[in-house]
Parts: sequence; C-alpha cells; structure tokens
Amino acid sequence: MKFINPEGLYDPRPNGYSHVVVAEAPARFIYIAGQGGEDAEGRLSDDFGVQVKQALSNLQTALAAAGAVHTDVAKVTALIVDHSEARLAIFSQALRAMWGDHPAPACTLIPVPRLALDGMLFEIEATAVQPEIY
Repeated sequence: MKFINPEGLYDPRPNGYSHVVVAEAPARFIYIAGQGGEDAEGRLSDDFGVQVKQALSNLQTALAAAGAVHTDVAKVTALIVDHSEARLAIFSQALRAMWGDHPAPACTLIPVPRLALDGMLFEIEATAVQPEIY
C-alpha cells in the first residue's frame, strides 16, 4: 500500500491518519465489522477512553482471526457518540499509539447520537488489504 498526504492538504499525522491510501491489485481484502468497546463478556465501561482502547484491542483480535495485523489496515471509519474536541483528542492519541511510526490508515470520523448498545460511545470498522501471494 502507498500512503499519501499530498501538498495542499493539512498534515493529518498528528491526528493518527493519512489522507490517501492506494492499494494495488491483486490483493486480499479483509472487512472488519464495527468493533465497540465491549469486552469478551459484553461489558462496557462508562469511560470513553477505556471504550476506545478496548475497541482497538477488539479490532486487533478480529484482524488476527483473518491472519492480518493493524498495519494491513487501509481505511477505518470511527463513530463517536456526543463527539467533542476532547473525544477527538483521545481517539487521535489512541490511533497514533497503535500505528506508531507506521503509516496510519485513511480515516473517516462520524459523530452520531447513538450506537447499537446502551452506553456504547465508540465504534470502529476497518478494511485491511494484503498482497495476494501465489
């Protein structure tokens, strides 16, 4: 994959994402359903930061089940209940921590009034791309 942050657009790296990701075919695409902040027993913390951390852990678990890792992710979509600059800062820091020095995926953040479960504050879905090996 090629990660591009073109001149003329602000630098998104401090927020933990890239503007453009180009994936060349042939490739293996992996689609991960929205992962919330619930643990394996379905419990949700009341804390937004804890939910973000758990959701990203859940995302890594789902990727591993498909034989992928977070650096295979080309695009994420995040849903945040009661979005605010404070919640954006928590989410951005978590993305930066997860991707570290690796190029971060493209990202769309969608503020929402509610998610599937009572108390659910955050959800993230992902599309991963791996080169097809013959």
